[in-house]
Amino acid sequence: MKQVVQVRLLPTLSQASALLDTLNTCNTAASWLSRQMHTAGTFRKFDVQKRFYAALRERFGLAAQPAIRVIGKTCDAYSTLRANLTAGNYGRPGSERRRKVEASPVVFRAQAAQPFDARCLSWRLGDTGRDGMVSIWTTAGRLRNVRIMGNPAHVALLRSRPAIGETDLLCRDGVWLLHAVVDSPETPQREPKNGFLGVDMGIVNIATTSDDDRMSGARLTRYRKRQQRIRKRLRARKTSSARRLLKKRRRKENRFATDMNHQISKRIVAEAERTGRGIAIENLNGIRERVRLRKPQRVTLHSWAFAQLGQYLSYKARRAGVVLVQVDPAYTSQQCHRCGWIDKKNRRSQASFICGRCGFVGHADHNAAHNIAARGAVCWGEVMRPHAAPTLATS
Repeated sequence: MKQVVQVRLLPTLSQASALLDTLNTCNTAASWLSRQMHTAGTFRKFDVQKRFYAALRERFGLAAQPAIRVIGKTCDAYSTLRANLTAGNYGRPGSERRRKVEASPVVFRAQAAQPFDARCLSWRLGDTGRDGMVSIWTTAGRLRNVRIMGNPAHVALLRSRPAIGETDLLCRDGVWLLHAVVDSPETPQREPKNGFLGVDMGIVNIATTSDDDRMSGARLTRYRKRQQRIRKRLRARKTSSARRLLKKRRRKENRFATDMNHQISKRIVAEAERTGRGIAIENLNGIRERVRLRKPQRVTLHSWAFAQLGQYLSYKARRAGVVLVQVDPAYTSQQCHRCGWIDKKNRRSQASFICGRCGFVGHADHNAAHNIAARGAVCWGEVMRPHAAPTLATS
């Protein structure tokens, strides 16, 4: 299983200057290459390397391997762009936004992340402690003793791996970071002997399980509204100090929501592992395009980090050996989990569920989580049925 490990670089002033110049040069080279690719209509990595490799090295003074990484980074950006266009994320064919995107080459920020590999970045990690050093290529030459610092568990994971894959160098708000990709051991999936733990994701309750364990979103909602008020006041001032504070706070809300999703996903996976169950969640892909809301509600919907929570559940479950399945979310909030009756009127309010057939009364999210758990068991049975041993007829 691929895992991204973050460590912090602690360069000296001269080293930081060399790293900053390296990022600027590589991203300027990537933007230039992007324009050439867009003009020539050439996007395959093999063709781009054959046509522009020599010019890229001569024009920007890049070494051989960094030039290859710039080409790969630019080609990957166009692959992502094509995938977004195919998915309709820039509108329908012929729309103004889509035409504008298709007519413009990809542009890279001056301090966008730059990938490195083992040929231009090597690690020197001690046997103990949380510190170490890296040797990294820069436009000013090889920097051989750049100190790093990170979470002891992350450094230990890096130390235990025989090979470390691609590593991205980035500068975020003046802090230098390395994001390294390592192969983390994956625990074999265990058969969910005791069924599935259903998880209903929402805004009022970020997650509700079929055990009626509710992770309320009230704290996150209050925090978002407070941050929104602060940003509104700072924008209204239009002073340099206000702009400085806005820049300082721009990722604060995102970090808060990310931390909550980590805590919630860890709690759910731990419970499923403890009870010998799998996890069933809703497949909510495309919900922002399907749902139509009034303007005041759109901010709440678009700030809902359900995809991130799903990703955290997925990788934590794989690491723990817990089965995770995605199910169809249709009518899970309108169907009674006891008798199966589906009716829009069953959902009386956000929290209230009263079945019009059997009279079941309960919390709407808890009822939906039960439906999701049942669908998870059915889905897992369909997945495992082709692999089941054939039944022998007896006379």
